[in-house]
Amino acid sequence: MLTYLQKIGKALMVPVAVLPAASILMGLGYWIDPTGWGANSQVAAFFIFSGSALIDNMGMLFAIGLAFGLSKDKHGSAALTGLVAWLIVQKLLAPDSIAMLTAVPVEEVPAAFAKVNNQFIGILTGVIAAEVYNRTYKVELPAALSFFSGRRLSSIVISLVMIVVAFILGFAWPTIYGALVSFGEFILGFGSVGAGIYGFFNRLLIPVGLHHALNSVFWFDVAGINDINNYLAGAVELSTSSYTVGMYQAGFFPIMMFGLPAGALAIYHQANADQKKRVGAILMAGAVASFFTGVTEPLEFSFMFVAWPLYFLHAIFTGISVFISAQMQWIAGFGFSAGFVDYFLSFKNPAAINNLMLIVQGAGFAALYYFSFTAMIKAFNLNTPGRGTNILELDDDAAVETGSTSHAQFASKIIEVVGSDNIVETDNCTTRLRFTVKDSASVDDAALKSLGAAGYLKPSSTSLQIIIGPDVQFVSDEVKRQVGR
Repeated sequence: MLTYLQKIGKALMVPVAVLPAASILMGLGYWIDPTGWGANSQVAAFFIFSGSALIDNMGMLFAIGLAFGLSKDKHGSAALTGLVAWLIVQKLLAPDSIAMLTAVPVEEVPAAFAKVNNQFIGILTGVIAAEVYNRTYKVELPAALSFFSGRRLSSIVISLVMIVVAFILGFAWPTIYGALVSFGEFILGFGSVGAGIYGFFNRLLIPVGLHHALNSVFWFDVAGINDINNYLAGAVELSTSSYTVGMYQAGFFPIMMFGLPAGALAIYHQANADQKKRVGAILMAGAVASFFTGVTEPLEFSFMFVAWPLYFLHAIFTGISVFISAQMQWIAGFGFSAGFVDYFLSFKNPAAINNLMLIVQGAGFAALYYFSFTAMIKAFNLNTPGRGTNILELDDDAAVETGSTSHAQFASKIIEVVGSDNIVETDNCTTRLRFTVKDSASVDDAALKSLGAAGYLKPSSTSLQIIIGPDVQFVSDEVKRQVGR
């Protein structure tokens, strides 16, 4: 079950990867017309409307992206199956359809049915579509019906399945929606403290890849909070005494742009002298990714298991940072993650409040991370990279470079360590190379460390993950090409 949930978390990165485009488009629009939000400039309106076209349809993108991301063959027909599933549910659960099917006036239809265009429904339909697709895309029908065999059959079957799903949701969705809203309101009722609690658990769930489920409640329109969309739309008027638009995003900027890179510097300084060059190369790449893009996994996985007290402290610091920015109303938001690119684009967003103070807050957290990490590493003799028993046995000329040749060489080394016969299936998310293997215990830990990757994880006896970084897709493609699966 945990492995499957991790696959869902990985597949969610397919539609989430669209958000940077929306962020850039809307950010440019707000830069051009920061007061009229497009009303005073046709060019600004062009950019803002283009970005909102993506944001307003994130539920559909989730359905398509998950259906594709969870499919076994990664064929476009899987995405079509997800779209069909989404369209049928949206039509059958629309307020006017519910009114007609139940013979009640539309104004008496439960409010939940006006909220079916959301990421939760997108995730649900995407998962169901993927399961149907994986079970039908190889099915051969009798000769008379052969035209509808295989991938064509998937769209037909999902149409029938989603009628049943929509029928069930017709009864269950008001209850589900009510529970989600109650959960969101429970945290929302705590105001800034609730934001801090969310920030803490956001980081704590990273190792198992379930932070995406938590994020969907606060960032998207699942429980009525919809913080990312509200922020990108500049919806300042939605702020209340307990909720400020962007409060579930702002506190991540000081952590990802300043805190984590400073923690990486502390780890580097505590590495053995003969390990600094090797450790520095890995940590530098992770720090740059964290600062500019907000992609933190390469850094976090470098110490979350070998020095778990540091990671727990990191989660606490994240919660504190989110609490401070929410309490002080130092607000910025993002379309992808809390890196410099999104921070720069946030300056002209009407919902941004005192966002320069996030740099001051970031400087404070940089010092906090550096000195606390240094103190904990020394006090508890933690085996951070390049220290104690965590020595990188890597030749100086073996570091991973960019380019197709180096990706092929790195993939060959990974296959050699994991074992070609041990590999059942290969996949990847934003930063992780994910293997389904026959036996993860047979893969030598020392050999995995020697690869020079940012880290690795063995979630189960048949699952192995290697943290590569933003160029993981190219390494994954090479592994698939060389292994043949």
